[in-house]
Amino acid sequence: MPTQAPKQLRADAERNRQRILDAARELFAERGLGVTLNDIAHHAGVGVGTVYRRFPDKRQLIDGLFEQRLQDLVTLMNAAAANPDPWEGLAGFLRQALELQASDRALRELITGMPDGLERVSRIRNELLPLGSELVRRARESGQLRDDVEPQDLPLVQLMLTAIIDATRDVDPELWRRYLAVVLRGLSARPDQLEPLAPGPVRVQDVPRVMSALRTTRR
Repeated sequence: MPTQAPKQLRADAERNRQRILDAARELFAERGLGVTLNDIAHHAGVGVGTVYRRFPDKRQLIDGLFEQRLQDLVTLMNAAAANPDPWEGLAGFLRQALELQASDRALRELITGMPDGLERVSRIRNELLPLGSELVRRARESGQLRDDVEPQDLPLVQLMLTAIIDATRDVDPELWRRYLAVVLRGLSARPDQLEPLAPGPVRVQDVPRVMSALRTTRR
């Protein structure tokens, strides 16, 4: 019926928008932000004109993906705050957030690698710091977290481990888990109760390669 056509058009447009965002997320995760809108259109199975109508420039598309990733992190933090074990909530959030980073080459660029990166960092701080404060409060009050750990330590811990993820991605993509375990021992009030470090350390012959990659990511 004619009265249903606008609704159908809106539904089709929203499906196309989500297909474009999904395709962009997959390609950015695999290749970084150098992917073009033409690449995204091909991956989404839509015409290039459709992509440009929905997202006239790549920055708007990146903004849409940033909003999705921010909500992903909020969801992870809310789930962590609902965990009945305060330590597992905190440690589990760090682990899951870093798993997200490890699976997505573009995530750090989405947050900090664009001209408005500082604005994005500010938005993340405003959204996540109150939730992080609750995770820290619960873990400290349970006696599982050191008393001198503060909420603002969490984003810097994540930043340190993100550098490890980027530097070891092509050497051993799971190596960051070992250094997360090292950090958790430093944060824990009961480090003797934690599991042994895993996986094993980087091979001696791979250390120069990791150090070189680390210098590249810092630039």
